Amino acid sequence: MSRPVVAIVGRPNVGKSTLFNALAGERISIVKDTPGVTRDRIYADVTWLNNQFTMIDTGGIEPESKDMMLTYMREQAQIAIDTADVIVFVTDVRQGLVDADGKVAEMLRRSGKPVILTVNKVDNFEKFMPDVYEFYNLGIGDPVPVSAASMLGFGDLLDKIVEYFQAEDMQQEEDERPRIAIVGKPNVGKSSIINKLLGENRVIVSDIAGTTRDAIDTAVTWKDKEYVFIDTAGMRRKSKIKEEIERFSIIRTVTAVERADVVVVVIDASEGVTEQDAKIAGIAHERGKGIIIAVNKWDSIEKDDKTIYKHTEKIKEILSFIPYAEILFISALTGQRITKLFDSIEVVIQNQNMRIQTGVLNEIMMEATALQQPPSDKGKRLKLYYITQVAVKPPTFVIFVNDKELMHYSYTRYIENKIREAFGFAGTSLKFIIRERTENK
Repeated sequence: MSRPVVAIVGRPNVGKSTLFNALAGERISIVKDTPGVTRDRIYADVTWLNNQFTMIDTGGIEPESKDMMLTYMREQAQIAIDTADVIVFVTDVRQGLVDADGKVAEMLRRSGKPVILTVNKVDNFEKFMPDVYEFYNLGIGDPVPVSAASMLGFGDLLDKIVEYFQAEDMQQEEDERPRIAIVGKPNVGKSSIINKLLGENRVIVSDIAGTTRDAIDTAVTWKDKEYVFIDTAGMRRKSKIKEEIERFSIIRTVTAVERADVVVVVIDASEGVTEQDAKIAGIAHERGKGIIIAVNKWDSIEKDDKTIYKHTEKIKEILSFIPYAEILFISALTGQRITKLFDSIEVVIQNQNMRIQTGVLNEIMMEATALQQPPSDKGKRLKLYYITQVAVKPPTFVIFVNDKELMHYSYTRYIENKIREAFGFAGTSLKFIIRERTENK
């Protein structure tokens, strides 16, 4: 089940990023060493009363002039409308109600999306509550007073957020069709791929509205099985600011990836893997999704008998953090290997849902530890007692050890490689949870 998405929208300097970081807690401050994982503070996973959701900061770059302010705000609000299940509209009690707030509130109200009006910088409730009441004039419900800096009022805000998406979660659970997100930089051919799939198959079932968003999902039937394709193309709006385009592209990618079972990362064959491609692949990896790298525009490349090998090696070198990803060379223009996408998707879905018997897993682990002794530190050696699979999508394993501190990342990777040698798991990440227990247990 995908996590609902909550977008934070508001004028510059109203405290959006402060609120985002405070709600995200310590997680957002952790810098991951995984190459390709975006370090921009754009999204974070939040848990409140056993409810998990993904929070997005639409902050971006501030407009250069007052003339750009309203255009920028409208663009930001539109992104939230396109992608979010719930919109947190942040205003500033100290600046009061301004014209830009009213214009954006009008857009949000017309969207039909749930909007939580949040009045920030209320450091003293007795002093500022009369000013908070002014925001009722926006006509989008009761204002929730908070102070991001002082971390006040968060409980009421989070309660309102989770109220909205519990019913939507139930709806999503009922739809068991595989969901495939087509993601990538602008102009790599994402829409062309989907159009080619539809044009070749001519078995489009319907254009169905996304269950929780305005983005259009497309249902496609292939060999009597129905798939839902999530297209992130065509949603980008014009902007003069390059960094803003990239930021908003990542926001849309996060929301598409959240909803997907398998992510197809589309790369331009003539450009090769770029930094933004690595970021996008990193988002899918971080979220444990199945990953296929589709190298599009393959028809435009001059080839010899080593071309595919050279391109594959280069991709694996740059995207070394996802060695398990399936790689496919295609052309949306000519249709070359387009239908092979379905074969790869099926392989990845099967691997995402594969379960391994506990006895078999423990045999693999025992053999692995015999071949390569577990590490030790200050005379104490790591002991691996037991391994079992506890979940799928992605396949998740718990390893019980004598001391978590001794279970170095490299040794976990070694165990993972041994499991992959036995069962493949092509196209899917594997997740490992390390638990401590005493020997006599």
